[in-house]
Amino acid sequence: MILVTGGTKGIGKAILEKFMQNGHDVITCSRNNEELFALKEELEAKYSTKENPVILYYRQADLSKKEDIVSFGEYAKKIILLNEKQANKENSKTKGFEVMINNTGVFIPGKILEEEEGNFEMQIHTNLFSAYHLTRMLVPVLVERKNGHLFNICSTASITAYPNGGSYCISKFALHGMTKVLREELKEHNVKVTSVLPGATYTSSWEGSGLPEERFMPSSDIAESIFSVYSLSNQTVVEEIVMRPQLGDI
Repeated sequence: MILVTGGTKGIGKAILEKFMQNGHDVITCSRNNEELFALKEELEAKYSTKENPVILYYRQADLSKKEDIVSFGEYAKKIILLNEKQANKENSKTKGFEVMINNTGVFIPGKILEEEEGNFEMQIHTNLFSAYHLTRMLVPVLVERKNGHLFNICSTASITAYPNGGSYCISKFALHGMTKVLREELKEHNVKVTSVLPGATYTSSWEGSGLPEERFMPSSDIAESIFSVYSLSNQTVVEEIVMRPQLGDI
């Protein structure tokens, strides 16, 4: 079982598809309940079979809000424990909850001295605080089992400042820094931690930019890289995945 925040579009949806295709149940969230329902219908019809059923669990949540973060975290823990209890009852060999991916994010361009009031708070709450609070709620499950993998979806904006990046760069630098700290804290517990730093990926953030789609990386490539890193042996961790379009940053 894996958990991915912000799973209805872009990188999040691509990650869900890759793991469900390989037999994993998933838990996700989004601000739009109708999109979540449609996602469940689409992906279960596509990847779940009678012989190998997979389930998509979801809950509507706006992760820029602390109360929604807590509500989603409690929902996820309930599903994880119920799943584990059922597996034990059936003597299943399922691995249980083993991957957490903090993917939820928002990009609002602007210069620090010129951006609108509230941009900073919105991006810090969504891009950083959501990952911080959910990690504190759910990663202890992995620590207790001494097994698992935490991925934080950062950005090349986490390592390269650029004009008009403003609060987005600040939030992503902070998320990358938090991920580095977690790597040091969790390695003795056999929990892997990886920063994923993609450059321009074709998602809804870039729609209407006027740039050709082939100038961007496809979301599926980000999902493939995460699944490949997850699939490595227990002796190895990839601490950072840095990916950019072949022609460079946009």
